[in-house]
This record gives sequence, C-alpha cells and structure tokens, in this order.
Amino acid sequence: MTIDLQFKIKNNPYYQRYLKEHSYWYKMLNRDPSTFQTFIEEVKDTYQLRPSDRFTKMLETFEIMQSLMSNLK
Repeated sequence: MTIDLQFKIKNNPYYQRYLKEHSYWYKMLNRDPSTFQTFIEEVKDTYQLRPSDRFTKMLETFEIMQSLMSNLK
C-alpha cells in the first residue's frame, strides 16, 4: 500500500473503521492501489455518507418533528 493511501486512511475514521470490519480490503489495496475509489464508494454506501443520504435523514427527522407537533395540538 502506498504511503499516500496510508495517510488517507489514517486521517479518516470511517476508513479505519471499515478496514477493521472488512479486513480483506487490506489485501486488495496492497495489491492494487487503484481500487481505493471502489473502497471509498463502499464506505459511503455502508455508513450512508452521501449527500442524498444526509438529506433523507434530515427529511425523516423533520417528518418526525412535524408528527410530534401535530400530536401535541
């Protein structure tokens, strides 16, 4: 694994956590560093880090708050 990749992984807690949970990625990244983009996509899918996921969470929270407010009336 290149030093650049190691720094990127070290500086992101989501990457570190994912590597601990899915250790087969160590081998894949060591053999072919170009798979790092695929690794990033998997991390984003697993931990729902995409902007659309955040927006969905925000909408769900808003809907819950709205339902609570309507029940209080």
